[in-house]
Amino acid sequence: MNFLRNTFAVLLGLAVAGLLISLGVRLNSSWITYDGFSAFQKWETVLQSMQNKPYFFVALLISSGIAATVGGVVTAITVKYAKVAYAILIGFILLFLAMLDIIIFPYHPTFYKILIFLTFFPFAWIGGKITEVLYERKKKRLKRLQDKK
Repeated sequence: MNFLRNTFAVLLGLAVAGLLISLGVRLNSSWITYDGFSAFQKWETVLQSMQNKPYFFVALLISSGIAATVGGVVTAITVKYAKVAYAILIGFILLFLAMLDIIIFPYHPTFYKILIFLTFFPFAWIGGKITEVLYERKKKRLKRLQDKK
């Protein structure tokens, strides 16, 4: 049963992260000039048109960091044990997908290719640590309440 729960948690964390990255790309309406919600359907066209506009990639890095953190938190909340480890797994999967994106579409600037390594894994780890700290505080609070009784 834990395997199904953990698999669901990872998929849920990836879905949340993908949604947040997609929303981050749609942040500025001048970046996306076509109808429809998903930026990933016409990703190559978006990257080609933004090749000389570094602020798009800065926004993409920021939204990726936020998405990795929130995806890590969602995953860590959903799994029962090894919360930080599963949040880190989210970071590795997102980093792998970002590396595929960089390999398949050669339109990314150099600073993005470098900083993407420093974005997904650490921010997903931070998301897992946030959840772990909150759960530890909750345990301590419950223990104090039980000791008072």
